[in-house]
Amino acid sequence: MKNSTIKNIGKFTFLIFLILGNICLFGYIITKNETFAASGFTVLQLGIPINLSVILILLVYGLFRKIQLKECMKASLIICINIPIAILYFYLGIYLMGF
Repeated sequence: MKNSTIKNIGKFTFLIFLILGNICLFGYIITKNETFAASGFTVLQLGIPINLSVILILLVYGLFRKIQLKECMKASLIICINIPIAILYFYLGIYLMGF
């Protein structure tokens, strides 16, 4: 796999779940439709195992291809940026819903 492909995997995974989280959060803020909040919780439930699986696959690939371990680590760190964002959105959603 090329280094650019590894970076693109990390960026794509990061962006997909960031965009889905933004749609759900801002959709709820703008419309007050609880379907957006439920969808956001579902995105959170699905995002955790998918992101962790992608990180694990990248790390295992990097361990078998020592030359590309650095790129795999960078892609994994890009995906990990979603963690504090997801925590912030979760608490913000809980606050906005009044729980």
